[in-house]
Amino acid sequence: MDADWQQVVRRCLDGDSLAWTELVKAHHRRVYGLCYRFTGSSHDAEDLAQDVFLKIYGNLATFDLAKGSFQTWITTLTRNLLVDHFRRSKQQRVTDSMDAGWDESEEQQIADRLSDPHPTPHEHAAQKELEKMVQQALTKVSPELREAVILRDLQDMDYKEIAQVLRIPEGTVKSRISRGRAELARLLQRNGRQVV
Repeated sequence: MDADWQQVVRRCLDGDSLAWTELVKAHHRRVYGLCYRFTGSSHDAEDLAQDVFLKIYGNLATFDLAKGSFQTWITTLTRNLLVDHFRRSKQQRVTDSMDAGWDESEEQQIADRLSDPHPTPHEHAAQKELEKMVQQALTKVSPELREAVILRDLQDMDYKEIAQVLRIPEGTVKSRISRGRAELARLLQRNGRQVV
């Protein structure tokens, strides 16, 4: 599978616009999901996802299958851009809530994308509320713990891949995931709600 992506990368580098379209279509949902989970804002996530693909395009020649899978490479670039974004915007957030910009229409769009196509109205409402609670709590988890939890629990990456992306030992990855999950659970319980 990664050998196929290596061929797609070569085609992109040779100027094949269809190969670039194929690459973007295949990875947009994952990149957008990482950006959204990290920022909590669909608007910021769209902007950041575009920035990520510009960065990917500019760095295609640096992809080396010997250093890891294409998915890990893209996730690493996405993570690095998100960290840079967090550092740049940190000053702006000193007095601003991390949930600023979240409105009902965005919430509905995200809930519609994530929901099962056949839930009952009650299940749909409960799932929508749960997603909202988890996302709001996730934005309050410290960034280093948040990124580890997102990569493991929401992007389903294994510990080795996460260690590659974050450039930390696997033991540290496991620790951050454990601490991040505990912090997320504490935040959810603080709201007086139980997640089952």
